[in-house]
Amino acid sequence: MEIKSKLWIEVDGEPVFGRGRRFLLNAIDQYGSINQAAKEINISYRKAWSYIKAMEERLGIKLVERQTGGKNGGGALLTKDARKFLKQYALMEEGIREMVDKKFGNIFGK
Repeated sequence: MEIKSKLWIEVDGEPVFGRGRRFLLNAIDQYGSINQAAKEINISYRKAWSYIKAMEERLGIKLVERQTGGKNGGGALLTKDARKFLKQYALMEEGIREMVDKKFGNIFGK
């Protein structure tokens, strides 16, 4: 038996960031492309774009630097703020997981 938990961030009752959006940003970082990242996590480019815009607006920070196509093609890179935010979120996730595991062990003796 094991316990599972989910963590997400909301602003004014609207979801801003969670596991799926973390996957999106990590995929953008890996592939350097919003389109390829969207394909990797099985969402449309349009949905990926809307997630990015909503996150940036609600968090008040720029997360993705975008370059439009052209002769050398376009691309996307995470900003320094995005990398910092991802690290902070990972620390928060780990802290929550530790607390939940400890509480689970205390209650269920595991």
